[in-house]
Amino acid sequence: MKDIQTLLQTYGPLLVFANVLLEQAGLPLPAYPILIVAGAMIMHHDMTWQAVLFAAVAGSLIADTAWYFGGKRYGGGLLGTVCRVSLSRDSCIRQTQSLYLRTGPAILLVAKFLPGASALSTVMSGLTRLPMRRFLAFDAAGTVLWAGSAMIIGAVFNDMLAQVLDVLGRYGAYGLGVVGVALALYLTYRIFRRRFTVARLSHVPRVTLDELDAWQTAKEDGCDVVLLDVRAGGENPLPGALMFDPHDPINTHPHAWPLDARIVVYCACPDEISAAVLAAKLHKAGYRNTWALAGGYNAWLERSQREQAANDNDAGANPAPAA
Repeated sequence: MKDIQTLLQTYGPLLVFANVLLEQAGLPLPAYPILIVAGAMIMHHDMTWQAVLFAAVAGSLIADTAWYFGGKRYGGGLLGTVCRVSLSRDSCIRQTQSLYLRTGPAILLVAKFLPGASALSTVMSGLTRLPMRRFLAFDAAGTVLWAGSAMIIGAVFNDMLAQVLDVLGRYGAYGLGVVGVALALYLTYRIFRRRFTVARLSHVPRVTLDELDAWQTAKEDGCDVVLLDVRAGGENPLPGALMFDPHDPINTHPHAWPLDARIVVYCACPDEISAAVLAAKLHKAGYRNTWALAGGYNAWLERSQREQAANDNDAGANPAPAA
């Protein structure tokens, strides 16, 4: 840990800027310890708080703006990519969307204090088309709160910091070893738990988009086709889809369907886990004809984008005749 102090003395706010930038870009390089040490050094007049705070805000805004435009350009696809590093990928997207839709851009004020929430909240800001000025205002304010709190901790405990760094220097390796073993055990547990969940729900049948289209078009056997959307928020749903919270009891839902209805559930999550969970619950409740949509919402969105691109190309190749 003394290396942090040495590096800060050598590179100053530039090190703070680089560390915050890389952390907010997604690399596992925590910047909070450096900001704490910087706060202690400010009290000893080795650095100025204005320079440190400016460096932290600048680094954060650059990385977060990139996530913002990525969310605006790639939408749910980028959100799914970010969630792939989560141990609970299936719930990551839904929980992120639900939290953002409940709190709005105010989540940016505290996102950096929540592990893994910073990139997700900035992607959601772009995905929901939050105006750029509002995004920058909330994100900058959140960065000031986050970086400022670390600097205040360092300033308040600056006299103790040298002793803490000495102790960490002598015994830190043992502590890191214990933390590493505990983290490895936890990761192993979560990985096996996820694999067990995927295997447990593998019996839930999947239906492709083409098969769903055929069912909705034909209805030759007279059975209704019910399409359930289990995404949080449910923006731009599939045509005719109904919102359904997969955690709600089946018998309390306001909609009632015939037990022989064809029910197709879709989500925006890896392996269609959330959709498969609801499909299994429906099957247990007596709805025997239940499926999860293969590929989920993202598959439908990708197909819609391909069709739109094809239509645009056809329109460009065959322009309308002039009047």
